[in-house]
Amino acid sequence: MPFQLLKDTWKSVREKKKSGKSSAVVYEDFKYMLQDVSRIYIGAKYTYRELMHNPEMAFKFKSVIEHYLLKETDPDTSLESDFYYMEPGSFSYRTYEQLKIKLKISVLVERLGRQGKSERVYWEKTVTLEEFAAIPLPRKKRDGIVVQELILSKLALVSFVI
Repeated sequence: MPFQLLKDTWKSVREKKKSGKSSAVVYEDFKYMLQDVSRIYIGAKYTYRELMHNPEMAFKFKSVIEHYLLKETDPDTSLESDFYYMEPGSFSYRTYEQLKIKLKISVLVERLGRQGKSERVYWEKTVTLEEFAAIPLPRKKRDGIVVQELILSKLALVSFVI
């Protein structure tokens, strides 16, 4: 019975694609903003425009976005793609470097699974901006690296002069 349900679901998806009525997939799981005493955690699927309109976002970070980051970045660019294609030495890179940004990423790795079979799983890791920018783009694509989260230091944000 579950197989028939899955088969019917895929059939309806194919029909929607043929008719052109398919909707865009939005990953709401990676659109969040959390804070603790010393850091702000921002989901990487947010675009700069969404961050600017988010009432929970710190005003100082909104100012940094408006005055520095949007000078060379489109407002509809997601944080994930901005970091993924960021070049060391770019203006955005230097701005984030001053903010002492860290990134939570997922890397696709091979590991020995049950019964000795090899399986591919995502492994989470927190890296500095310098470490992430040092990874060449072909390696990021080959390793299936996904940027999940931006970790912003509140102390660095307070000390940043606009």
